[in-house]
Amino acid sequence: MLVQQFSFGKDSFLIEASFINVGDDYVVIFGGGEKPHIGAVALGVPRPSLKKDGTCSSSASVICLTGHKEDLLARTAALELSKAFQHSVTVTVGIHIDDVAPEAIGVIESHFKFLLEQIIEWGISVE
Repeated sequence: MLVQQFSFGKDSFLIEASFINVGDDYVVIFGGGEKPHIGAVALGVPRPSLKKDGTCSSSASVICLTGHKEDLLARTAALELSKAFQHSVTVTVGIHIDDVAPEAIGVIESHFKFLLEQIIEWGISVE
């Protein structure tokens, strides 16, 4: 089993991710802020593009815990990772900062996107 750790940011804006292969599939766990947790889970499944041009696309299903707002992050990561790796990918995301300011949400989202790009670059290089 391959496990790889990633992180970006500092203090309350630190986001960490663990990448784990499970046979031919993957699990990626994102957590961060003051209280990492599971806020949303998404499953991305690769499929042929609906454009019928031979490219790969993906579909995703999402479960979000009541009151949590990580569903769009989880869905985005599941879609991008399953498309990039052409394998099924389960993603969990839980990032919490008490009384977060609206401008801080943008910082968290940019850190998340940066980390997602790093995982994709790393994964493509080891495949």
